[in-house]
Amino acid sequence: MNDLNSVLFPRRGLYVITPEPTGSGVECLTAVTAALRGGAAVVQYRSKTSPDVALAADLLAVCRAFGSPFIVNDAVELAGRIGADGVHLGRDDVSIGEARHCLGEHAIVGLSCYDDLARALEAEASGASYVAFGRFFASTTKPGASAARLETLSLARDRLRIPVVAIGGINASNAAQVLEAGADLLAVVEAVFGQADPEQAARSLADRVEAHNPCLN
Repeated sequence: MNDLNSVLFPRRGLYVITPEPTGSGVECLTAVTAALRGGAAVVQYRSKTSPDVALAADLLAVCRAFGSPFIVNDAVELAGRIGADGVHLGRDDVSIGEARHCLGEHAIVGLSCYDDLARALEAEASGASYVAFGRFFASTTKPGASAARLETLSLARDRLRIPVVAIGGINASNAAQVLEAGADLLAVVEAVFGQADPEQAARSLADRVEAHNPCLN
């Protein structure tokens, strides 16, 4: 077992997810650094084709510099290899328990729950650090993903103690809807990395989360 570290998952904030790489690792690293300067609270590295170990390690280093957790999507082995803060798991990935066995008790382990509150409740009971629901709006990243209801966020807010992440087509024009419904964190790809100025885009969304409930810790 490789017990990574004790970086905590934030109670609220902006959660940025890297797009599938189309250019160099330098471009991705520059964009993520800009998002962190803009106030991103969490970074997730996602590559469904061929994860770049060197890029993941560089992204981890810049997240360390900003004090933000660095999460790897799906790839538990990669997370352990570079010492990432944790992983995000989907329906077809290993269990929460298996991820913790590989990464250590202090690792952050998040779970996609789609529109399934029962799955989220089970995840919390199994030791998940956070759960994510979505997609809530039309998404260019995952256009075929099934839809989730805002009502599910409201139910999750009342039933769960761990942070709730909303994902799927979220941007500056609709962020207030998921925040009002009960989301603690906004997970985005294109709303930051698809913009001409990722730093300003991140700042705008991070400010919306902060303004929604500035008294939460």
